[in-house]
Amino acid sequence: MDIYVGNLAYATTDAELRELFARYGNVTAARVVKDRVTDRSKGFGFVEMPDRAEANAAIAAINGSEVGGRALRVNESQPRTDRPPRRGPPPGGTRW
Repeated sequence: MDIYVGNLAYATTDAELRELFARYGNVTAARVVKDRVTDRSKGFGFVEMPDRAEANAAIAAINGSEVGGRALRVNESQPRTDRPPRRGPPPGGTRW
């Protein structure tokens, strides 16, 4: 099961996220999402746990708990919805 973890402290690492969820079962992946340009955390991440019962136990236990001074928002990850395309620079490459 893919799990969304929101409101992470910006200093949270992938290893710390994995460790937090590993208390409840097997974690196959844990990733804090970072800005491509600045490499700074965006304050959320994703965890993969293959066993649904373990994942649900982790969600129930961790959701709302305070980690790094922030109350985490944890739930089953939802597929991305289609978003309108971003508005980029105009043709010719100049910025407006």
